Amino acid sequence: MIIQALCDYYQRKASDPDSGIAPEGFETKELPFIVVIGNNGQFIAIEDTREGEGKRKRAKKFLVPQGVKRTVGINANLLWDNVEYALGANPRGRDDVSQRHQAFKNRLVMELAGINHHSDVKALLFFLTNDPVSQIEAKPDYGELWQEMQESNAFISFRIDGSKDPLISDSIRSFLKNRKMTSNVENEKKSCLVTGNQSEITRLHTAIKGVRGTNTSGGSLVSFNLSSFCSYKKTQSYNAPIGNEAAFAYTTALNLLLSKESENKFGIGDATVAFWSQRKAEEYDLEQDFSCFFADPPKDDPDKNIRAVRNLYQAVYSGILPVDDDNQFYVLGLSPNAARIAVRFWKTGRISDFAQNIKQHFDDLEIVKGPKDHEFLTLNQLLRATVLDYKMENVPPNLAGAVMESVLDGTPYPRTLMHQCIRRIRAEQHVTRTRAEQHVTRTRAAILKAYLNRLNPNHKEVDVSLDKSNQCPGYRLGRLFAALEKIQEEASPGLNATIRERYYGAASTSPVTVFSQLLKLKNHHLAKLTNPGRKVNLEKIIGEIFDSISEFPAHLNMEEQARFAIGYYHQRQAFFESNKNEPDNSK
Repeated sequence: MIIQALCDYYQRKASDPDSGIAPEGFETKELPFIVVIGNNGQFIAIEDTREGEGKRKRAKKFLVPQGVKRTVGINANLLWDNVEYALGANPRGRDDVSQRHQAFKNRLVMELAGINHHSDVKALLFFLTNDPVSQIEAKPDYGELWQEMQESNAFISFRIDGSKDPLISDSIRSFLKNRKMTSNVENEKKSCLVTGNQSEITRLHTAIKGVRGTNTSGGSLVSFNLSSFCSYKKTQSYNAPIGNEAAFAYTTALNLLLSKESENKFGIGDATVAFWSQRKAEEYDLEQDFSCFFADPPKDDPDKNIRAVRNLYQAVYSGILPVDDDNQFYVLGLSPNAARIAVRFWKTGRISDFAQNIKQHFDDLEIVKGPKDHEFLTLNQLLRATVLDYKMENVPPNLAGAVMESVLDGTPYPRTLMHQCIRRIRAEQHVTRTRAEQHVTRTRAAILKAYLNRLNPNHKEVDVSLDKSNQCPGYRLGRLFAALEKIQEEASPGLNATIRERYYGAASTSPVTVFSQLLKLKNHHLAKLTNPGRKVNLEKIIGEIFDSISEFPAHLNMEEQARFAIGYYHQRQAFFESNKNEPDNSK
């Protein structure tokens, strides 16, 4: 299913002349240097295609014949390669450089035999057989570039001086398109698992690049590199027979989705997520905004995510989103696994279904917020709020993928998310006062609210803001704790620490052990208040909360601890909001 969907995506992009996707037998490759030679086969110059400054330099991309997949043997690319293969340079002091360079020349002679009379091909072969390294070193003007090429063992290609074509491969592209791809093994035609047609089976699939944590050379999505993975005495990818056309299509499509410039990917936890739609949507383009719901906004456009969520709500409420459209949407989560790539999750469904589930996710997260809080919370923001120092590398490996699956499927969030959030709240209760004021943040309260409400989607358990009718013990006790803390703050302004730093953990887990002491402290703090009206207001709040508390529980389970945190947060926010329906007796 994954490979079939990727093949369909390749066909979709190939039908668009502006997509820039490589045709069969080719690939786009960054080539930092181009060696320019004359019509007589003599070295002319080195062109530096890189743009930018310092480490931000990026090489220009060119369309070149598809590269080979190298293992431990010698295998050369056609018309482009690193300086060891293409020129015979030896920057790493290898013993087999001469064999590598000879393999490069042999492939040129073998595959371009049909056009060996072409002037560009003749010039290139003459240049390569006349000590190209000595020719380059004979021109000191290019000494610095030549040194960079060797140090990085850079990929290069060739161009004829004065030609209108960027590379020699461009001048003979029509021939290259019609040539038969060479292979070290002649394969008989078999039924392709993807297309069902009789086709030559690909032995080694092109490496997939762009998945964070994999080797720089990429990893394999389809791989059988150990005998325990194989069956019926078949080796390598013959265990999953995929024809050359389908193998090229799915690897090219996935590499395009995962490329540096791609807007169809983002990172979440240890996973790299690629997404695409079956066809371009005419009404609401989920493909355009999808990453904004999960990843952080770009630094040069911090409001991009806000606009995306607003577009989503507008599409749902205005009817732009067609509910009967069968346009499929695909989400593929990948993670590194040595030289192979593991599929973390794979989700398919209609665009309308995904859009509705994502909207429901934001509805579930909605909670009263301060004026400086983000309007909408991305998945990365949620995950960072549950770990030490708000760093993504501290997120448990499987949590990010599990939460994202819950969002896309519209199912309850993983229990681990709630546990992580509560543990983080309790862990930060003893830090300095500046940070402690934020230990039950809007983000954490939103996580807990969303988790509880999704446990029973038919019953809205927790409201967006303060709910005085909520009779849950945990919620009531959280409100009570916030009220007691507020009384202490007003009685002793400027305290370095409040009851939160000392008692929050015990109050939220074993209320019976601390609330009696806190109520005694409350009387002491109320006696310090000089404004009688304010004292009456605070006592009314305490009385209203106490109205449904018959006794303090000996223990609160994890769900009640979540309600405690939400009640605490709601009550704290209520203190910061002016109640226009009631007179303010404190003035």
